Amino acid sequence: MQSITDKIIVQKDGAIGRITFNNPERRNAISFEMWQAIPAALDDFVADEAIRVVVLSGAGDKAFSAGADVSQFESQRSSQDTVAEYNAAITRASVDLKGFDKPTIAKIEGYCLGGGLGVALCCDIRLASDNARFAIPAAKLGLGYRYDSVRTLVALVGPSFAKEILFTGRRFNADEAQQMGLINRALPHAEFADYVENYAHTMAANAPLTHRAVKKIVGEILKDSEERDLKVCDELVDRCFASQDYIEGRKAFMEKRKPNFVGR
Repeated sequence: MQSITDKIIVQKDGAIGRITFNNPERRNAISFEMWQAIPAALDDFVADEAIRVVVLSGAGDKAFSAGADVSQFESQRSSQDTVAEYNAAITRASVDLKGFDKPTIAKIEGYCLGGGLGVALCCDIRLASDNARFAIPAAKLGLGYRYDSVRTLVALVGPSFAKEILFTGRRFNADEAQQMGLINRALPHAEFADYVENYAHTMAANAPLTHRAVKKIVGEILKDSEERDLKVCDELVDRCFASQDYIEGRKAFMEKRKPNFVGR
């Protein structure tokens, strides 16, 4: 697909979709146009049944993303109207990424700060190189973090670590981030690229309907009880049991071979 900005690279690689922040001269800082491009890329991946997993990363190995592009703050975030427009673009990208019904992986090298960490938190899995550094420096800039963003952070690391991250604004290394639950894995840099590729392909080989059901159910669990749609959860599980893939999975298990799932 044609992206609306060359600062976002969107690729399809077999069963893997890729979104790359391509702004290395600014440590892959995310501009207004880049926020706008994320939902368009996800829409394209939703429509393509061949795509099973999406990997988000930053160009080069110096940064996943160092956050919002501060150079645009005067033009994009200096008035009430422009702030509202900018925040709407961030919200749309975040909501679409969280609600995307296929597994997503944040492949994190180098700096993962502020809005960049916000993007990573919206992904299902966060894998980091040991050169990764994490921070939300809002308190150093006088910025406020909205309820949904703080709730996402608290859901991952709990209230105590969330307060530490937000109160201090300091940078945490990959080991600290893993201990807090901010990331799933911290890997030696030399092994990192191969590990992420194998991880993504392992996930892509599994049943898409199971992925969809798991993702939806976990999302519903994290909602307030009165907002949960348990009927949809049951329907997605029933769809798994009624699928061709469930038949294929059982046959493959009995025949001691890898299953060939088709998502139906």
